[in-house]
Parts: sequence; C-alpha cells; structure tokens
Amino acid sequence: MNAKSPIVEIRNISKSYRRDSQNIPVLEDITFDIAEGEFLALMGPSGSGKSTLLNLIAGLDRPDSGSILVGGVDIASLSESGLAGWRASHVGFIFQFYNLVPVLTAFENVELPLLLSGLSRTDRQEHVNMALGLVNLSDRMDHYPSQLSGGQQQRVAIARAVVTDPAILVADEPTGDLDRVSAEDVLALMDRLNREMGKTIILVTHDPVAAAKARTTRHLVKGVLT
Repeated sequence: MNAKSPIVEIRNISKSYRRDSQNIPVLEDITFDIAEGEFLALMGPSGSGKSTLLNLIAGLDRPDSGSILVGGVDIASLSESGLAGWRASHVGFIFQFYNLVPVLTAFENVELPLLLSGLSRTDRQEHVNMALGLVNLSDRMDHYPSQLSGGQQQRVAIARAVVTDPAILVADEPTGDLDRVSAEDVLALMDRLNREMGKTIILVTHDPVAAAKARTTRHLVKGVLT
C-alpha cells in the first residue's frame, strides 16, 4: 500500500523574535513532512519552539525564511486577509484553556466558526448538533461554560474545532489544565477523530502520556528538530 502523501510540507523554516536589541532564534532550518491522516506529537522542554512551530503550521504566525505548504498552499505567501480566510476553513484549534466565550452557550460557542461560512441557520444547526453529538455533549448544548466541568469545556472546544470539517487539527497542550480522568477522555476523543474520521492532528505536549496517543513523535530541542 502506498504511503499517504504529505498534507504539510515544511522546508527550511527559521523563526526568531526581537527582545529589546537582541535577536532570539526560536526555530533553525526545520524541514519535515506530515502525512495526511497523521497523528503527530511535538515534544520538547519549555522554550524549545514547539508552540511556535505549531503556530506557523496553523497560519497564526509567519516564518522568517523557508516555506510551509498545507494541502499544496504556500501559506506564508498569503496576504493577512487571505491567511485569515484560509485558517477559518482549513484549521481547527484546540487550546489548553479552552478559549470559550463565557456569555455563550455550548451550542453558540460551537456555532461561532460557522457564522461567516454562508451556511443557512438550519445547516449551521445541523453541523453544530453533529459536532456536539460527536463529543457526547448533546445534552449540554444549552449550558454555559461556567456550568460545565473542565473536561466538558475542552470537549466543547473540540466540537468547535471540528465543526467546519478542517483539513488539520492543531492542539496546544489540550490536557494541560485537566485532571487525569478528563485528560484521558479528551485524548480518547482525539484518537477517535484520527482513527475513525481520518483527521490530521498535530499535538504539542510535554506529557508523555498524551504523546503516547500519537502515531508519531518528534522532539524539538533548542529550536532544532531531532
């Protein structure tokens, strides 16, 4: 059987940040591919550049040099508005602290990415119901974030991430704020999304238990991929 073609192609990317008069290198000449349908864990100590690399892949930041192709699109060459539109339709985001809007219900939080999609209200409702059903929270759709446990809030965030059917899911320490039981539930859900729905997932974590759910693990040490 042929190996799956890469959905992410990273070539010679470098990234540094300015701090006062200093130039602080974060990533140095990174080159690798991520296959379609992969579940990849990026590990490394704090300050190793793993979140920066994730943000570059997701189009939240731009490299200083090199290229990043996602689904054949050179995202580093897109305009700011073009990049925002690309992110909205191609990337699902899962964060450590959920980033839910506290005054919106679970349903409304999941619906947010669809509001600019041009879908009718009925179609949006169908998409949201499917996404909340996928994370087993159909019975909590009218609850506000403050009425949900941490694990339930993260599952709402995952429903929001998948509701647009994105090409890739990026997760930055998604279990870092959860107890072990809730973390296991979230990791099992991500495993299902990968195995059963074929979602390409890129997970940043320092937790070896979380990384063990991935199919592939890559390590960053001082901005260099090992």
